[in-house]
Amino acid sequence: MTTPVSEQVEPATLRKVIVAAAIGNFVEWFDFAVYGFLATTIAQQFFPSGDASVALLKTFAVFAVAFAFRPLGGVFFGMLGDRIGRKRTLAFTILLMAGATTIIGLLPTYAAIGVTAPILLTIIRCAQGFSAGGEYAGACAYLMEHAPRTQRAWYGSFVPVSTFSAFAAAAIIAYALEASLSAEAMGSWGWRLPFLIAAPLGLVGLYLRWKLDETPAFQAVKEEHAVAHSPLKETLRNHGAAICCLGAFVSLTALSFYMFTTYFATYLQVAGGLTRATALLVSLIALLFAAAICPLAGAFSDKVGRRATVVSTCALLIVVVYPSFLMASSGSFAASIVGVMLLAIGAVLCGVVTAALLSETFPTRTRYTASAITYNMAYTIFGGTAPLMATWLIGATGSNLAPAFYLIVIALLALAGGLALPETSRVSLHEVEGSLTSRGKLQTAV
Repeated sequence: MTTPVSEQVEPATLRKVIVAAAIGNFVEWFDFAVYGFLATTIAQQFFPSGDASVALLKTFAVFAVAFAFRPLGGVFFGMLGDRIGRKRTLAFTILLMAGATTIIGLLPTYAAIGVTAPILLTIIRCAQGFSAGGEYAGACAYLMEHAPRTQRAWYGSFVPVSTFSAFAAAAIIAYALEASLSAEAMGSWGWRLPFLIAAPLGLVGLYLRWKLDETPAFQAVKEEHAVAHSPLKETLRNHGAAICCLGAFVSLTALSFYMFTTYFATYLQVAGGLTRATALLVSLIALLFAAAICPLAGAFSDKVGRRATVVSTCALLIVVVYPSFLMASSGSFAASIVGVMLLAIGAVLCGVVTAALLSETFPTRTRYTASAITYNMAYTIFGGTAPLMATWLIGATGSNLAPAFYLIVIALLALAGGLALPETSRVSLHEVEGSLTSRGKLQTAV
């Protein structure tokens, strides 16, 4: 059954929705960015070892372990969002993330409490992963369910904008700390400052989200008394094919995103020989570039459709990933910037079309649950392990370019999965029920 709901939302409301979705998402990703940019410092404080490579691997392993809790968070918050609404669920996710991030900034190090320090760090990182599991898919659904159908990717692009901006802000702070503090001061207290910033940011995001109304699409489901009683069971029964196909494409989104935003700062140092401060500066420039082109990528996807965007994205990454890694390992500042920007374009296109597909592929009743499962499973397998896999591949093969070939293989997998999806750029997000097949047929009739 299709619920007769107006899809027109006032521009003023849309602006408030964008800000609320973006600032919450910003807080969620700010910590993940800080952890990546300060990986070498965190390794020294929590995983002291005579072998710097081993310490770094342990640090990235904790990064990956946190992702193991993202599917659990996705299931929990997804079901909650499909039962009680997007607004209240997103308020909970930002509160949990901001609190956990603040605690990391207060943790004693290995020198103070021994092995208890890395254990506590791992537990809190898992809490952050659990929270992040409900954030991105929920923020996308909240924004998409307000946006006009002909401009969903453009409006939805502001979620990736906030993500890249969070990484850029983390890079700015990390760069400023590296440039202004001595190694002793950085190891003693400087690394804590970025984590402590999460507390006030989280409170602002919580206030903004709590002030907004529920989405028109979810309100329609409530009015029809059609809220899913068992969103997880319904999702697994009706949308298994969609989850597999979309998940294959999101795997490339996850891998390209974390290769670009988190691992490259380390890669520029290890493979390119750049100083930590210089590597952070290169990453910062590329992140600002990525944030700036997100709306352009959204407009492109709205114009050509989702399937054409998927093909363009996969082809682009396959072509540019090798020269990107080659230039980033050259040791040249200018070449490194160009190399990282090449990867950024592909990562942006991936992220923007994924934000739209997460909501367009699934019906309102189970949209939060299904999209959260799809997104977080892919990010756990391919995103959380990206730095670890890249580091391991370089060590195992002896080639600094090994991660590039890994990304090419995943791009081919993503292309196959993306092409198995129907065109969804014009489907309505306000129907109460639906399936992958019916939503694809709906598009051809619009």
